Amino acid sequence: MGLRHVCKLTVFCAIVLAASAISAPKAASSYVVEGRVKVEGTTTKLPLSKTANIKVVLNGGEQLTFIRPDGYFAFQGVTAGTHLLEVVAMGYYFSPVRVDVSARLHGQVRAIAVETRRTLPDALVLEPLREEFYYERREPFSVVGLLKSPMGLMVGFMLVAVFLLPKLMDSIDPEEMKRVQEEMRNQPAPSFSNLLQGRST
Repeated sequence: MGLRHVCKLTVFCAIVLAASAISAPKAASSYVVEGRVKVEGTTTKLPLSKTANIKVVLNGGEQLTFIRPDGYFAFQGVTAGTHLLEVVAMGYYFSPVRVDVSARLHGQVRAIAVETRRTLPDALVLEPLREEFYYERREPFSVVGLLKSPMGLMVGFMLVAVFLLPKLMDSIDPEEMKRVQEEMRNQPAPSFSNLLQGRST
């Protein structure tokens, strides 16, 4: 009787363990995504001031890491599927990168730059598309720009008045000039009351 009871208990435990193994979901495999950020064509180590300002973001902040002095970075525990990789670096603009991690190929990574649609090499080297300028560059000195400015136009008008007006005055007939001056003297100066009456009418 005791042996039969032990056999039943053993069979029951085996059935329970098998059922729990079947019903329990399989843990998703995770992989490592690693690459390198290359700035200004450097092949040696970057200075600490630059590495501290360069970070790599996975899936909009799901994971975040800073690059090492040699430019390399790595994300641990990345599941198979499509992910978005972004590089945040002060003074540079990097295209977001779509990263496909293949479970069938045991974590092999295929990366495509989103903006340029260019497939990146297997080494996953990320380079900036362009430099970013946060301040407006001062334009160099230009004579044409100075002449087009309001101050330049004012100075030009004053020079024209100084040099050309005397010549114009000399070309006018003296008798005609005297007659115009006498007419201006004979005309009564408009008063403030006359101006108000003119407006009221």
